[in-house]
Amino acid sequence: MRRFERRRRDRVLGALTVIGLSFALGALADAALTWRLHESTPDTAALVRAPDPEPAHDPSEPIAVERPGENGEPATVATTGSVAHEEAVEWLRERDLKIPVEGANRDDLRDTFADGRGSGRAHEALDIMAPRNTPVLAADDGVIAKLFNSQGGGGTTIYQFDPTETYCYYYAHLDRYAPGLQEGQRVRRGDVIGYVGSTGNASPNAPHLHFAIFRMGIERQWWKGEPISPYPVLK
Repeated sequence: MRRFERRRRDRVLGALTVIGLSFALGALADAALTWRLHESTPDTAALVRAPDPEPAHDPSEPIAVERPGENGEPATVATTGSVAHEEAVEWLRERDLKIPVEGANRDDLRDTFADGRGSGRAHEALDIMAPRNTPVLAADDGVIAKLFNSQGGGGTTIYQFDPTETYCYYYAHLDRYAPGLQEGQRVRRGDVIGYVGSTGNASPNAPHLHFAIFRMGIERQWWKGEPISPYPVLK
């Protein structure tokens, strides 16, 4: 009887030993797996704390401005920061734009870009005074994108794209177009495209060319974009 009890006790102790060893080996395996995962996983907390890259420039607050829209109605656009504006000016200066009024020179130019207009609008253009019927010249190579007549705005106007179709040149208050001028026509720098006048909302006693430049968006809409001051470009 005692021999039988000893055997049963030995079997129970043996079973408990096996179970204990199994638990110990399992714990060791879990610890090893946890260590391997820790070594191979990036520090996500550090990634979350990583600072955002600095912007290319710090744009100023947008300023609402207006320009004649596709149907003659004002179209709202916005200016961007001075860094982007200066980069555009430098690029355009490298193109060596022609002063778009025959006989005008740099000493005749006056910076009227920031001048105020009605309803709090900015002028956003360069006014070049000249006698009526003075030839207006293409400032750059490119294509005539739109011929437009805005009775209450720029009057008889021309929208010309530069060769890259990034910038649009806007000629306003013309007395008339050059003979045969039409949309889609390619022009060269210095070609006569119209004549100085005072159509639209210009004073009849002060004929001049209202010349503007704006950088278009990806839609290539001829009637709106980011205004670029022509004065430092031509000066």
